[in-house]
Amino acid sequence: MSTIGFFDSGLGGLSILQLAWAQCPEHDYIYLADTAHNPYGEKAAPWIKERGLEIVTHLHQVYGCDVIVVACNTATAEAIQDIRANFPQLKIFGVEPGIKPASLSSQSKCVGILATKATLQSKKFNDLMATMPKDVQFIKIPGTGLVELIEQAHHDQDNINQWLTDHLNELRQSPADTLVLGCTHYPFIKDLIQNHLGHHIHLLDTGQAVVNHLSNYLNTKAPSKVGVQPQGSVLWLCNVDPEGFQFKAQKLLTDTPITGARTKRLEI
Repeated sequence: MSTIGFFDSGLGGLSILQLAWAQCPEHDYIYLADTAHNPYGEKAAPWIKERGLEIVTHLHQVYGCDVIVVACNTATAEAIQDIRANFPQLKIFGVEPGIKPASLSSQSKCVGILATKATLQSKKFNDLMATMPKDVQFIKIPGTGLVELIEQAHHDQDNINQWLTDHLNELRQSPADTLVLGCTHYPFIKDLIQNHLGHHIHLLDTGQAVVNHLSNYLNTKAPSKVGVQPQGSVLWLCNVDPEGFQFKAQKLLTDTPITGARTKRLEI
């Protein structure tokens, strides 16, 4: 059994944690929500790199995590290279926008990308974009302010709907048939986005692909035994209002509840 650390600036990475918990429930999970610095999408690249290293150090040294999932597109884009270089003994997974599969599957050769400003400006993202087919048009939509609205979605969805109305107009008027969800927060409002765009536009996120890679690695490291497996545990770490975070997390995870999760205040 492994102890797997997840981190994000807030609730977004739970969209991947819920898939991992459903697929690999015998492991222990530590989910670190860096809510004191939420969101990462508007932060400078050097800060994101430094914070990512600090968080992984904490998850490894204090909680014994031997596998880390960088459950944030922005942190993956800006920090994962440095994290892997500084922690060669750990297995590090990241999340990236599914630009390549979107470009290959698009029939209209027009793909939208909804992501944070930091992700869209990152070297990792733009290096990837440089390898994409030249005959595919990409419409980049900065998600400025959307993460904050999703974090408060349990109160009121009207502001999210207004944001989508204001920011998805170019995509609606384009021939795009695919929208890449380039932030782990966005799958939580997948239905709202689909309603705004119509069902002719396919929404693509890579959360399940990340969990499949994680599951394959865990089974290679220690194959599951035949029979009923003991259930692992989930600990949520949060540096601002842990009780409020737990309440919002359970509201978001209604489709895949994580029962028995404990919450603890994060001290870094």
